[in-house]
Order: sequence, then structure tokens, then C-alpha cells
Amino acid sequence: MAKYYTEPSRTFSEFLLIPNLTEREHTPDRVNLATPIAKYKRGETPKLSLHIPFSSAVMQAVSDHNMAVALARSGGVSFIFGSQSIEDQADMVRKVKSFKAGFVVSRSNLTPDHTLADVQALKRQTGHSTVAITDDGTPNGELLGIVTSRDYRESRDAPDKPIHSFMTPFASLVCGRSGMTLPEANDLIWERKLNCLPIVDDNQHLEHLVFRKDYDGHKEYPLQLLDANKSYIAGAGINSRDYAERVPALVEAGADILVIDASDGYSEWQRDTIAFVKANFDIPIGAGNVVDREGFLYLVEAGADFVKVGIGGGSICITREQKGIGRGQASALIEVAEARDAYFEETGVYVPICSDGGIVHDYHITLALAMGADFVMMGRYFARFDESPTRKLKVGNNFVKEFWGEGSNRARNWQRYDSGGKENLLFEEGVDSYVPYAGSLQENLDKTLGKIKSTMCNCGATSIEELQRKARITLVSATSLVEGGAHDVMIKDTGLSGE
Repeated sequence: MAKYYTEPSRTFSEFLLIPNLTEREHTPDRVNLATPIAKYKRGETPKLSLHIPFSSAVMQAVSDHNMAVALARSGGVSFIFGSQSIEDQADMVRKVKSFKAGFVVSRSNLTPDHTLADVQALKRQTGHSTVAITDDGTPNGELLGIVTSRDYRESRDAPDKPIHSFMTPFASLVCGRSGMTLPEANDLIWERKLNCLPIVDDNQHLEHLVFRKDYDGHKEYPLQLLDANKSYIAGAGINSRDYAERVPALVEAGADILVIDASDGYSEWQRDTIAFVKANFDIPIGAGNVVDREGFLYLVEAGADFVKVGIGGGSICITREQKGIGRGQASALIEVAEARDAYFEETGVYVPICSDGGIVHDYHITLALAMGADFVMMGRYFARFDESPTRKLKVGNNFVKEFWGEGSNRARNWQRYDSGGKENLLFEEGVDSYVPYAGSLQENLDKTLGKIKSTMCNCGATSIEELQRKARITLVSATSLVEGGAHDVMIKDTGLSGE
């Protein structure tokens, strides 16, 4: 006989937070949103943590290298979509890792015999306007000069003009020496009014580049998420089909963390994928998605470093409509969080959980954290921004951005479904849509984080862990939902002006 869950499957909108005493130290500027993203043992420091509890979804319409850089600057992480060729995904990871805050390994290199046309092509490919000129065109060759946009005029110089005729030669460059610290490099940049400082060894071989913009960026983005080499942290999505080929390429490219992108994570295919990664690489890997205790424990025992929770709750996901599979996001998260805490008490191993889907309003993020999520994964939220990879279009009088699900025919991401490996989707589990254009990531993220911090202070908490201990959560009725918004008034038309 089937097992029945008689408790209703509940969503975030059915809950509200009840305030606790707000004490004097409960101010937004004291709230710390740092959170673990990879498992760790009791008493140890997590191997990898976020500075804000945000990750962008493993989706073509959301997470490319541009989104990854923008979100890492703000303290979160993107999982670059895997429904593309292995080579293209690995190249996106490399682009993120090349955006170093500090000592940069040059990714744009040519020889003196290359031409202006080669410089222009490389700039289009990488987006870099500074090109290191080495004897052999490699990142660590003998530095012979530098080319920037100030060294040529595209409208007047011939495309076949050789680089050696217009580059700034080594003799005219101000360079730093091997072993120089980053503060010393920045002091030299400011003292000599430089935009770029090459770091060379005693044999004139190029080691790194240090940019003025990275120093400015560090002040502008104090929460940026960096690895030990001062590169941005980059995540990548994989599937349970071609992982034996894809994972080595992503690791070689510098990926810091992986996640299996799948419609249903409670499967032997995910166990096999995790086992392969654990046996061959030292890199954290998340798995999912699941909606109950059994699914969570299965993936944890398989070796997952974090577990994603949620099936069918995404704004473009129609899995529940198509297959009748899923669970209200709040109900799923509450049960998995209880299983996570029990597992921690029993084993001393803490496995972070990610709430994936079901976020409609900003306060839903705070609810998800209070219910036990360590961080959230969002698609629609990030798809609205300039940094997402989709087109900005005008529909009527409004601007929108394209947004489609990985389960849609447009994405054709058949590899995320463990159903025999057919290369054509027989039915869709996602839709092709638009979302209202919202501007830049940073502007919107600051507002959302401000709301989260303010709400946490109302709950008497200045950390996510404290919020989870102290939170008081209440169910609300349908009438309460109406009461919670503007009601019984005539909303002014903001387009009208008074006399």
C-alpha cells in the first residue's frame, strides 16, 4: 500500500516570522551572512563558505561567466550551466578564474610578430584590453612589451600593422619584481599612476599582472569570494551522463565546486557520479534535488558535500504539472533540515542544504534560512539582471529578459534526466518565458540583503545560525495573506502629478 503524507504540502507564502526581542546589538550593520557550502566535521572550519547565502541556478539563461564574476564579487557563487559543450563550459570557468583580485595570470598574450588584427580578435574573445607581448606568446614567456587600447587607433591603423611597431616596449615599462607583495604592488601603481603593473622574475619572464581596477574593486566589493590565489570562486554544473569526461576538464580549468544538475536527485546515477568525483578529485560536489529525509540521507551517504532541496517549485518548472512529482518547498525544506540536524548530532558531520526554488518574494529567502537552509539557489531572481546571458527586449512599454527552464525544449538539456539517455525530450518540464528587466545585480542585491538583515534583526539574530535557533514561524490563513498587502485603499497612480 502506498505511503500517505496527510499533512498539506506547504509553500513559503503560508508562513510568517514572529518577531523576537530586538536588542541594541541587533542592527543590520552587525549581521553576518557567512554560511558553509561544503560539509565539515564538528569543531572544524568549513572547507568552503559563502559570504552571502546566494547561488545562481545551473541554467543557460542565468549562470555564465559574467554572472559568476558578478556574484562572486558580491560574496555568492554561480554554478555555470553544464548544458553546453565541455570545452565551452571549461572556457567559462577559466574566464572567471582569470578575473583575479590581485596577482593575475595573463590570459591574453601575443608575440611581437602578431598584428593589430590579432589584438582586436583577442579582445573580442576575452574582453581584455591589456595584452602581454612575450617572446613565445605564452603567459610566462619573456616579457617584451604591453599593448593597451591607448597604443593604437582602430579607425586609422591598418589591421596588418605588426605589434612590435606600436607596443609599449619593455624598456619603457614600470615593472614589479618577483616576490613583491600585493600592498607593495598597489603602492607602486599609485605612486607611478599606472593602470597595469607587470610582475617579472630575474630573467624578465612574466609572472603576473596587477591592475589598478582590482584594487578599486576590492574596496567596492568587500565581500568578494576569493580562493587562496585571489581568484574568484567558480562553481560548475555537471550531469550523471558525461561526468567522466566533463569533470576532469572543469577541474583543470580551475572550478572550485561542482553540483549535479538533475530533475530528481534520489537516484543511483547520482550516487555513481559522486563516487567517481570522490575517487579521482579533491573538489566538493553537491547533489540533488530531493524533498524528504530519505533522499537527503541517500545522497549524504553517497558522499555529497551539500544537498539541494526542491522539486517543481521553480517559476519556470512544470514538473508537478507534467509528472505529479514534487512537494511544497517549505514542507520539503523543513523535513530535510530536521534530517540534516539529526545526522549532525549522530555523526558530527554537518552537510549544508540549499533551498532551490519557490522564492517569490525577498522575505521568502529569510524564511528559507530560518527553516534550515544554509543558502538558496535562484534562477528567476538573477535572470532579470544585466549580468545574465540572455537578451534584453522591449515588449510593449516594458523591458524584459528571456528566461527558459533547463527542462524546456529550448534548453534541450536531456542529460539532466536519468531516463535512458534519449537525446530528445519527449515532453517538457520547463517553459520558455520572459521576466521583467530589473537593472544591475549589485543594485538589486543590496536591496534584498538589506531586507534580509533587517528581518533577522527583528528576529533577534545577527547570523544565520542564530536565526535558525531563535526563529519563531507561524502558519497564516488565506485571509491573513490578503491582510498582509495593501488593501481597502485606492493606490495612487505614480504617473499623476499634483498641481
